Amino acid sequence: MLVTLAIRDIVLIDRLDLDFSNGMSVLTGETGAGKSILLDSLSLAIGGRGDADLVRHGESQGQVTAVFDVPGDHAVRQLLRDNDVEDDGDIILRRVQTADGRTRAFVNDQPVSVGLMKQAGALLVEIHGQHDDRALVDPESHRQLVDSFAGLQDDVMRVGDAFSAYRQAEKAVHDHTARIETARQEADYLKAAVDELTLLAPQVGEDEELAARRTTMMQVEKIAGDLNDAFETLNGGASPIPELSSLLRRMERKADQVPHLLNAPVRALASALDSLEDARGGLETALRETDFDPRELETVEERLFALRAAGRKFSVPVDELAALCARMSADLADLDAGEDKLAALEATAVKAKETYDARALKLSDKRQKAARALEKAVGAELPALKLERARFIVETTRDPEARGKSGIDQMEFHVQTNPGTRPGPMMKVASGGELSRFLLALKVSLADKGSAPTLVFDEIDTGVGGAVAEAIGVRLARLAANVQVLTVTHAPQVAARAAGHFLIAKEAADKERVATRVRLIDEDHRREEIARMLAGSTITEEARAAASKLMAEAAQ
Repeated sequence: MLVTLAIRDIVLIDRLDLDFSNGMSVLTGETGAGKSILLDSLSLAIGGRGDADLVRHGESQGQVTAVFDVPGDHAVRQLLRDNDVEDDGDIILRRVQTADGRTRAFVNDQPVSVGLMKQAGALLVEIHGQHDDRALVDPESHRQLVDSFAGLQDDVMRVGDAFSAYRQAEKAVHDHTARIETARQEADYLKAAVDELTLLAPQVGEDEELAARRTTMMQVEKIAGDLNDAFETLNGGASPIPELSSLLRRMERKADQVPHLLNAPVRALASALDSLEDARGGLETALRETDFDPRELETVEERLFALRAAGRKFSVPVDELAALCARMSADLADLDAGEDKLAALEATAVKAKETYDARALKLSDKRQKAARALEKAVGAELPALKLERARFIVETTRDPEARGKSGIDQMEFHVQTNPGTRPGPMMKVASGGELSRFLLALKVSLADKGSAPTLVFDEIDTGVGGAVAEAIGVRLARLAANVQVLTVTHAPQVAARAAGHFLIAKEAADKERVATRVRLIDEDHRREEIARMLAGSTITEEARAAASKLMAEAAQ
């Protein structure tokens, strides 16, 4: 419910803090006292249209703060969580209106869009009046109210789940059909491409491996001639090694004769022969390791160039050729087995459709019964509201082919104001006074079902007599047993039934301006205000007595 409404610098209000309680509260005062300012302020706080004219003259900005106490499972909390707004404790909506026309919106002190504030406000407050063009305009809300009246939310959820499954199944059929058609159109190309890639048999990483092998072989090819020449010099017929070996042996035999002359040369010659042998062995090993068939290089290059040509042809990296081949093969397989798979998907879609149709038809039957019950409940309220010749009609249309998440029904509230007249949409056919009473009857019939926790009624008793005003008061009080009701009224019969009574008046703020003041009045002041509403500007003792009687009857 609405706990607090704080207004700063809005029109004639400089500073105002109002605390509200459960049940029914009324706001009364003479014409022009500022009742509309209060409603405009509340509307601003719940996301209504801003206007620079709302800012009090001489001020740069005005501000309205509305504080709500709602249960932990209320839908507004989930809305805030979905939009990353903290929802602990009370829900605080604050709207700043600047004199240059700009507005800023805050929820729980976090900046938000006006759109989000409006969504939150719609879940917290409903404002109804004689010329209200916001309440119940969308026929979708009519269907939701019928569902709430009959407690059909679980049935609606099951229909929604079935609709989602049906749409997914239909999409699967559509996507597979499109895939088959595409594959069929490209069948010749796909078959040729798969044959080519299958014959090529590309492997992941093969391009890099072949490139490295080719580089190595090309480098080896460049030094192969030099290796052969060096090895031939040390190992061929012109090799110096045999001659040096023979010379070493002769010198070793004579070294004992003149050791001081030959020992050093012998050692040096032996070392040279060892180095030459090592060089010959190393060259032999190098030749053996670098030995390759020149045709191998040609083969590697042919394979590498074939892979890279295929990559360019199919516009993919070489490493992705194998995956491309697999995808194309799968597309061909789908084309081959597509009809069987399509038949299975179509069967699933048919079953999902049958499930949806069954659930939607069952829900539709329940809605038809609920619509008649709601018509009866609202109709029972109309005579006391001086609408005894009027009819409330829930116009229902069932179209099994118009499948939707909420079912196959369209529902709209119609009324017939007098016998013999053509029924039509309630928002168009009913006059201002009739509309407000139809809305009241509807809200009383729905009680707390499908309703915001705070309902505001703006002068819905205008232009009605005492008996009708009394009936309106009774129904507002009955409605207040389930939700918080705030009523702007000129009817003493309504004011007498309030649990809280706020008096709105203009008072001089200083010598040059007046301000709207609002205060919660006690029993004695309530009696005086109700007497004023009965008698007018001159309050008589008879009016005070009548006011006391009204209050006593209301208390009973």
